[in-house]
Amino acid sequence: MKNVQKLLLCCLMSCFVFSISAQHKKYVLQSPDQRLKLEINQADKLSFTLSDDKGVIVTTSEISLRLADGISLATGDKIRKVNRSEVYQSVESPFYKKASVQENYRQLKLMYKDYAVVFRAYNDGVAYRFETSKKKDFIVEKEIADFRFEQDAPLFAAYVRPRDKGKSIQFEKQFFSSFENIYTYASLSTFSPDSLLLLPLMADAGLGRKLLFTEVNLENYPGMYLNHRKGALQLSGVYAPYPKEMKQGGHNMLQMLVESREPYIAKVSGTTNFPWRVLGVFNRDADVLNSDLVYQLADESRVRDISWIKPGKVAWDWWNAWNISGVDFVSGVNSETYQYYIDFAASQGIEYVILDEGWAVNKKADLMQVVPEIDLKAIIKHAEEKGVGIILWAGYYAFERDMENICRHYHEMGVKGFKIDFMDRDDQPMTEFIYKAADVCARYQMLVDFHGMYKPTGLQRTYPNVLNNEGVFGLEQMKWSNQDMVLYDVTFPFIRMFAGPVDYTQGAMRNAIKANFKPIYTEPMSQGTRCRQLAQYVVYESPLNMLCDNPTNYLKELLCTGFIAQIPTVWDETVTLSGEVSKYITLARRKGDVWYAGGLTDWQARDLEIDFSFLPADTYELELFRDGINADKVAMDFKHEKRNIQSGEKLRVHLAPGGGFAMRITRVG
Repeated sequence: MKNVQKLLLCCLMSCFVFSISAQHKKYVLQSPDQRLKLEINQADKLSFTLSDDKGVIVTTSEISLRLADGISLATGDKIRKVNRSEVYQSVESPFYKKASVQENYRQLKLMYKDYAVVFRAYNDGVAYRFETSKKKDFIVEKEIADFRFEQDAPLFAAYVRPRDKGKSIQFEKQFFSSFENIYTYASLSTFSPDSLLLLPLMADAGLGRKLLFTEVNLENYPGMYLNHRKGALQLSGVYAPYPKEMKQGGHNMLQMLVESREPYIAKVSGTTNFPWRVLGVFNRDADVLNSDLVYQLADESRVRDISWIKPGKVAWDWWNAWNISGVDFVSGVNSETYQYYIDFAASQGIEYVILDEGWAVNKKADLMQVVPEIDLKAIIKHAEEKGVGIILWAGYYAFERDMENICRHYHEMGVKGFKIDFMDRDDQPMTEFIYKAADVCARYQMLVDFHGMYKPTGLQRTYPNVLNNEGVFGLEQMKWSNQDMVLYDVTFPFIRMFAGPVDYTQGAMRNAIKANFKPIYTEPMSQGTRCRQLAQYVVYESPLNMLCDNPTNYLKELLCTGFIAQIPTVWDETVTLSGEVSKYITLARRKGDVWYAGGLTDWQARDLEIDFSFLPADTYELELFRDGINADKVAMDFKHEKRNIQSGEKLRVHLAPGGGFAMRITRVG
């Protein structure tokens, strides 16, 4: 996987930067560009302060692991050795937003008797984790991760909201969540101690800086939430306790519901690398969009042969409720409908068709029981003849209870992958399942799209067959929700997408201005303009990317459909142009010799200047989709035009309220 040129400056050290006493030691770790500085203090407790060239970002932040036997790691223990190193390498990154990642970090490893705490400093963030080398397995009762602020920092935070306004919600109810939540922008002190804030979380660190919290390598360990402790300018880690009793239930009997929990969070092997706790620091909002922190910290690929992994687009059935028209059969979950979807996909060069919920017998949690309306062998045969792959939706428990047999059976039938849904937890057994599912699917050459799922934590690198994650308030919500999707569209790329790809499921051909939008379950529409939908295929990172609308609507809009179908889903290069969280976003991406650029705005009309200096010197043909002159009244109004441009030229593009633009740029001649 790696084309590595490493510069390892390793130096085993028993000394430190300076010492106040035998029990009080301080260390300094700086980023390679010297901008970020970690000051690490080991006294009775281990803590750190993070600052940059503008000042302190978080201060005296305590970290430790409290074990069930009463021992607390990094609390009062003697540091036996210190290891410093620096790494510079080029990492190949298939199925990502760029072909390779340039990784450069400095590392400080504090080694105790049978464990270590590792700190890393990159140019755009820092991370730390615990590593144990104990002889026996042990139980983690609690992890301490207290991030302290000097001022009452504003946050962009998503959390599970109580149904009744003003009422609190129990932590246990928040541990059962689809992780699809809109963002609240408010000062830290105003967030209720009853709320668990989801990662990634963004804090405004002042002076134009943004601080992002997330985690990486969440394997066989519960996910982290952040919680505001009343009376303190502090965010503290909270973790779902280990399930004690579970029962089958939930959505169509496809989930395992936690009935009670243990008084601890994890059962751990003696030798374990714990998840990375990540703090990204950015001077410019747009720089978040091209950060590689999560990818760099993730474990290397465990899949040796990745030649069979094919990213691409998917003709999706569920959002549009199988509502095709102009045919001579009754549409729905049946063979005739899926053969029609396959024919449509083949005609437009779309790589996959998904059979979403409904193809397996309801409430049986058994993926071997197929409804009589579906002839799966005939569907797969028809798809193979048309050069289209089939992906199957799978409820979590139906997949988990028999995953080896399911993967073997459907691989032999010719199915290309699974969309696994309704996990809705991130306690230790669930994160263990996610890795096991990724591994079993990889062995049977199956792609994976995780839905009903927490944010990505680096699995895209470790198991490249995992092409996408939900964990986002996606377009499916517009079937039933009146939430402000346009505002969310220009917020989550700076926060949730920091963690990795999103299965947002864009591509609506029914589009509405703010005043005209209403949720319709069986004939849904999007908020904002048509060009906004096109732009999302460029702006949003999504290696397995859905076309949410039905073939009937796409065939009526062949100009837009053809443009969507040709947009790549993985890239060789990404360039962030401009953007401000919750306001607007523009970026460009390259695949081979062809560039695409896209932009979105909030409900404010904007004139954005696109600077083509990112292009190598040459003449290019620009194909542009922009909001039409009446798009502020008729959201489906757009203008399509072509013209030549030069590298370094600038072009002003007008975006209607809730609007966007998309462009394809190719060399002339």
